[in-house]
Amino acid sequence: MSAVPLPPIVSAEEWQRRLDDLRVREKAATRELDAIAAERRRLPMVELPAYTLVGEEGPVTLTEVFGGRSQLIVYNHMWSDGNTWQCPGCTGFTSQFTRLDVLERYYDARFVIVSNGPIDELLAYRDRVGNKMAWYSSAGSSFGADVGAPPGAGFAVNVFLRDGDTVYRTWHTNGRGTERLSHLQGLVDLLPYGRQEEWEDSPEGWPQHPTYSRGMGSKEIGELYGVRA
Repeated sequence: MSAVPLPPIVSAEEWQRRLDDLRVREKAATRELDAIAAERRRLPMVELPAYTLVGEEGPVTLTEVFGGRSQLIVYNHMWSDGNTWQCPGCTGFTSQFTRLDVLERYYDARFVIVSNGPIDELLAYRDRVGNKMAWYSSAGSSFGADVGAPPGAGFAVNVFLRDGDTVYRTWHTNGRGTERLSHLQGLVDLLPYGRQEEWEDSPEGWPQHPTYSRGMGSKEIGELYGVRA
């Protein structure tokens, strides 16, 4: 007998009926997300001043970060100068994105990381944890603070639109708002035991642990995917 509680065992017919009932709610959620996306496409935007960031090849304007595309997604990665291992949540989140060429080829868009740390540390960390995305430093500008990710604070996702040399900010989220972009959490939420975090509404006896107490740390990610792997 398993020491961990198991879901009830039912007939195939009963299982299909329960799945069909859940599917109604899943379809409703999908339609609501479609409606939210439609509203997002109708959001106004705000014009930004000119910013200069620093990339692998040196200073670049925010316009140049687009790489010739008209749309840009920026993940603002938390950063603490001098630390060997940075935020495990940010490190784990960005480690999921290794093949984003489809954005550039088919959607006229680019996805990059921006942090408030010095560029040499950022690039070394990128290699240490096996990150594949272009990384830029905003340490010498107010860019991070202006888009909701100031030095020493949290993470964020920002979206921008370029019209010629003028850049506009079109969308922003942070906290759990970033989960919709995560492959991992979407997959884990399909599992019978879910994320196993104590905030989840789970059946009595389901395995649970304190939020953020498990999962790969930055060092583990580096060991699996980085230059030393």
